[in-house]
Amino acid sequence: MSITPAVNRRILLAAHPQGLPRPADFRLDTQPVPTPAEGQVLLRTLYLSLDPYMRNLMDEIGPGYAPPIPLGAPVVGGTVNRVVASRHSRFQEGALVLGNAGWQDYALSDGSDLTPLGEMAQPSLALGGLGMPGFTAYVGLLDIGQPRPGETVVVGAATGAVGAVVGQLARLKGARAVGIASGPDKCRYAVETLGFDACLDRHNPHWAEDLAAACPDGIDVYFESVGGEVLDAVLPLLNSGARIPLCGFIAHYNERTTAGPDRLPRLLATLLPKRVRLQGFVVFDHYAERFEAFRRDMTTWVQAGDLTLREDMVHGLEAAPEAFIGLLQGRNFGKLVVRVAGD
Repeated sequence: MSITPAVNRRILLAAHPQGLPRPADFRLDTQPVPTPAEGQVLLRTLYLSLDPYMRNLMDEIGPGYAPPIPLGAPVVGGTVNRVVASRHSRFQEGALVLGNAGWQDYALSDGSDLTPLGEMAQPSLALGGLGMPGFTAYVGLLDIGQPRPGETVVVGAATGAVGAVVGQLARLKGARAVGIASGPDKCRYAVETLGFDACLDRHNPHWAEDLAAACPDGIDVYFESVGGEVLDAVLPLLNSGARIPLCGFIAHYNERTTAGPDRLPRLLATLLPKRVRLQGFVVFDHYAERFEAFRRDMTTWVQAGDLTLREDMVHGLEAAPEAFIGLLQGRNFGKLVVRVAGD
């Protein structure tokens, strides 16, 4: 494969966001395309994943499970790439790989962070339902939530990359799936396409009362990725022995003060008498033991038509900042992916 690019566009973190990120917090930069040294490959970014966790890494002090992004460095992110030049024995030019090139057109890798994908009809799915978000849903729900037939599973952001898979897995395991989403179109999609038993519109002023009505037997599993008012509405409905897999709390990612209600006393007063298990997890810890089973199961379910995966595709690297800001405001519908280059 003969490709001789000249310019590498990169989107850098220009400032630590104060609250919701602004376009001015990012800066487009151009550099010469790097040349791989012995043992390295040059990657061309085809697809870039945009995910809520990236917001935590933009703060001056990171969340602990990953280092913060230095000012002036490319924003991090999972990517699907083509190997366009290789001096690595394991990767041939033209190979399709899952990597971590971040918000840029080209990147170097020593191969340690790359996963061969083979040829995929829709390679962007390796960033969504067949990748990290789907894996988050799989580990969190099946390993921690452990839904049983007839139980009720509630998930916020129900049509997002993680929540949509959580609800469908709950139904596959014989549980009731109740979602919470923003807007009637998303709720209609959750019920009519994804198979949720019910979905509550967060824009409806009576949504908390509707949630209680949709869960007449209480909540056995609450998949937590939102926090805020969603957690407030869920807490009184939890059954004894309920399980809460915790992978995020997007409602609080942009907060920079402690203003607002103190939810800790109410949370503890619910967890203790009801013997609720709340377990935080970082999905990167589970790849070695569980990823192969996930890929096998998810591929089987998708091919059988048991799982539907929806993408929200935006085009062009320069669109990443605005799309990411929209993600934190719930404007995406499905897994948000940037198509950086054609293949």
